Amino acid sequence: MLDVGTKAPDFELPDQNGKMHTLKEYRGKKVILYFYPRDNTPGCTKQACGYSERYPQFQEKGAVVLGISKDTIASHKRFEEKQNLGFTILADPERKVIETYDVWKEKKNYGKVSMGVVRTTYLIDEEGIIIRANDKVKAAEDPQKMLEEL
Repeated sequence: MLDVGTKAPDFELPDQNGKMHTLKEYRGKKVILYFYPRDNTPGCTKQACGYSERYPQFQEKGAVVLGISKDTIASHKRFEEKQNLGFTILADPERKVIETYDVWKEKKNYGKVSMGVVRTTYLIDEEGIIIRANDKVKAAEDPQKMLEEL
């Protein structure tokens, strides 16, 4: 996980519609950058729907929400349509940004060890500095906690 107080690395990734996004284009706004393991899984769906339900409140506070996983653009599009998501999800199938933000780690699940995305949320200020970092994210609680952080 990257440290609070450091500059958030810029990136360029496509969203669920194939449109490219960079972190730099959100300068002047707070950015909630959250990394999640996989589209259409129970925890990831709860987290995404929580962000989508609260998205107008995030916008009122001058913040944007960006979700990132290693799923493809097509997978993200299906996830967005199925869950009626109202924010941007970015595709990183090559894991470039996932690894840059240090969220690709060894995970243990039912005694089995594998590599995967550790659910992590960063809050980045208007100048591009990480002001909060959490890798102990509870999917269902994360959106409300981040709203309170703002």
